[in-house]
Amino acid sequence: MQKFKRKVFYLGGFDPRGVRFYHQLYRDQAARYTALTGEAVAVSARRAGPANSAIWTVTNASAGVETDYEYLRWEDLIGKVWIRHPFTLAWRAARAYAGHARLMQFGRMRKLRRGPVITILYPPILAVLIPLLLALVPALLLSLLLPFWASALVGIGISAFFSGRILNKLVVPWLLRFMTYHGALAADGPGDELNARLDQFAARIAAELDGDWDEIQLVTHSAGTILGMSLLRRILALRGGALPDHFVMVGMGQVVPVIGLRRDARWYHADLKALADQPFRYVDISSPPDGAAYYNVNPLRLVADQFAARVDMLSPRFHLFYLAENYHGGWSNKYEAHFDYLRVGDRLSPLDFVSLTAGRRSVDEAVAAFRTIP
Repeated sequence: MQKFKRKVFYLGGFDPRGVRFYHQLYRDQAARYTALTGEAVAVSARRAGPANSAIWTVTNASAGVETDYEYLRWEDLIGKVWIRHPFTLAWRAARAYAGHARLMQFGRMRKLRRGPVITILYPPILAVLIPLLLALVPALLLSLLLPFWASALVGIGISAFFSGRILNKLVVPWLLRFMTYHGALAADGPGDELNARLDQFAARIAAELDGDWDEIQLVTHSAGTILGMSLLRRILALRGGALPDHFVMVGMGQVVPVIGLRRDARWYHADLKALADQPFRYVDISSPPDGAAYYNVNPLRLVADQFAARVDMLSPRFHLFYLAENYHGGWSNKYEAHFDYLRVGDRLSPLDFVSLTAGRRSVDEAVAAFRTIP
């Protein structure tokens, strides 16, 4: 059997956990893939890459596939802007949401997808209401038995003890950080450090496009789908607008409108407009129940009526591939649902992450196989 050689570049989201977490996640999901298919998928130790990246080799000897997987690292930059103190987060989030209220095209966003609008707006509301109610309700009830000052202190103590746990369960702090960061990104652009990192990534990917690969994937996830568009514009500029036919960009849990619909993000609108004129292959895999993702929203259509790219907009239809007890539905599982793109379900999907990156099918073949599923 002739070996199928694949190169994967992965650009993740706004997550400070970084490469150690995602390498282990890939190993765990490769083991699930092996259990479902009987194909022996081996994942090597990670090693330092040449461009602020980490590399590991994925070998599927059963299918004759070898994947050189390169994780594009920016968690160090995320760590510099990750707000840790709750009072600092509250203050900066309040300022960020004031900016979103003035500059985000919420009406247009709601017409595109209602779910992400709710996901954007519920964190500041709950961040106020939950601590307030947890303090007020016990205080009012206890005031029937205790002096007001004593009942107020008890209410404050109950709120302080339980609020953080409940808000973390509802992913409120993470979403406040996400929207605070992306408010600044929309207004001010990437800044010197992130611009330099994206330039470095672009040069690295451009250098590999003429390598001995049967397929080259640029996979972006979550907030990585936002930066991925700027990255792709830089790659195209380095290549004079020409990409090889075996290159494909895959967006998972796509959130481009978070920046694309900000009126002040002119730098990003320019990136999207430049891409609209370029022929490239793009596959968007975003789930309707994922409250953060913009299912069936073509990023290029945010700024242009016509585009040259060959685009597939797909739902991964997770409900078909998970048993009911493992399916991440409902509000309490919204955060986990946003990571299901990187997992293998209880039944194998042609579009699950390990199938795409370690299986024998190319992305185009995987999309064709997925479309045959009733």
